[in-house]
Amino acid sequence: MQTTDPADLIAALSAAEARVVVVSTGGGARAIARLVTTPGSSAVVLEGLVPYARTAVDTLLGGHQESYCSPRTARRLSMKAWQRCVDYGTPPNQAIGAAVVASLRTLTPKRGPHRIVVAVQTLAATTVATLELEKATRGRDEEEDLAAALVLARLAATACLARPPAILAGLRPGERVETATTLAQPEWQRLLAGATPALCIAAGQTMGSEPAAAAADRLLFPGSFDPLHDGHRTMASIAEEIAERPVDYELSIANVDKPLLDYHEIESRIAQFADRTLWLTRAATFLEKIALFPGSTFVLGADTYVRLSDPRYYGGSGEAAAAAVHTIAAQARGLIVFGRVRDGEFTDPAKLDVPQPLRDITYFVSQREFRMDVSSTALRQEHLPCDAS
Repeated sequence: MQTTDPADLIAALSAAEARVVVVSTGGGARAIARLVTTPGSSAVVLEGLVPYARTAVDTLLGGHQESYCSPRTARRLSMKAWQRCVDYGTPPNQAIGAAVVASLRTLTPKRGPHRIVVAVQTLAATTVATLELEKATRGRDEEEDLAAALVLARLAATACLARPPAILAGLRPGERVETATTLAQPEWQRLLAGATPALCIAAGQTMGSEPAAAAADRLLFPGSFDPLHDGHRTMASIAEEIAERPVDYELSIANVDKPLLDYHEIESRIAQFADRTLWLTRAATFLEKIALFPGSTFVLGADTYVRLSDPRYYGGSGEAAAAAVHTIAAQARGLIVFGRVRDGEFTDPAKLDVPQPLRDITYFVSQREFRMDVSSTALRQEHLPCDAS
């Protein structure tokens, strides 16, 4: 099988002053070995990670994954790799994060397809390549070689090698690599690189970064919106009636425990707000949101509301939690808090044990005003393929 020459790849990456971190969840790990055993690779490859067990993947990504062999998980891992590359001192425009997830032949026949998914994250783009293999036609060793070849091929494409990789020579009739690339707008690149803290997007169009004064005194609904559903829309409508002003949504690409959102994820979530104003930020914590949007009123669910004063979310420090409560009470214009259903029971936000300074600035939405049993997780799972296992 003709594959990318690791020596040519290392030379191309070195010439571009690129630095790489590669993550493999098992299948495709040979790509790491082929890179790091190539002369000159120590100046290019910063790290290779192999989180083989699902618990190891969960730890790296900050939570349980709804599917472990999927483009989304591959993208998350490649973004984590990109972030680690930057954390090691690589300029954002020279960092490359690559990841491979695979469901390959094992001793026990798999119910689902044999699949290889490779994602590559750069400051300019998110790319995913998916290859579904014909079952029962190869041994594990040959499938491993294909997975490694696809990783090297995608890195070669990123490095713009003069000779394109030719992994197609090793495929069966009907097998082909499906590639999808999401190119980043310049403003998105600045946000990902940390050069700007927030972008205002209206009617689906990026309006550019905004000064702090323009972000003040708003009705703001923060969330991950994965996906945006009728429960969110109803909350927004009720909040608008209470505050007597239109609501703006806020989506942070940063999360305290999880990787940054990749460009495909950013694009798909922005598309949900074609008729509303959305703020795309790097404000992972509520205190960061308060600093970005001073004097604003915030729309919150009961789960988020109770975390505002919980020491566990401030490194276990009661003093830090108390200081955060003081800051929120002093700098937020108000909080509009909605209850939610968990295990069939409605959580009444007015009955939550929170400090009085928070209660003093809070409007509690009653169950009579709002109750909608909608789960974002359940909605996502409706559209997920079963894991190949």
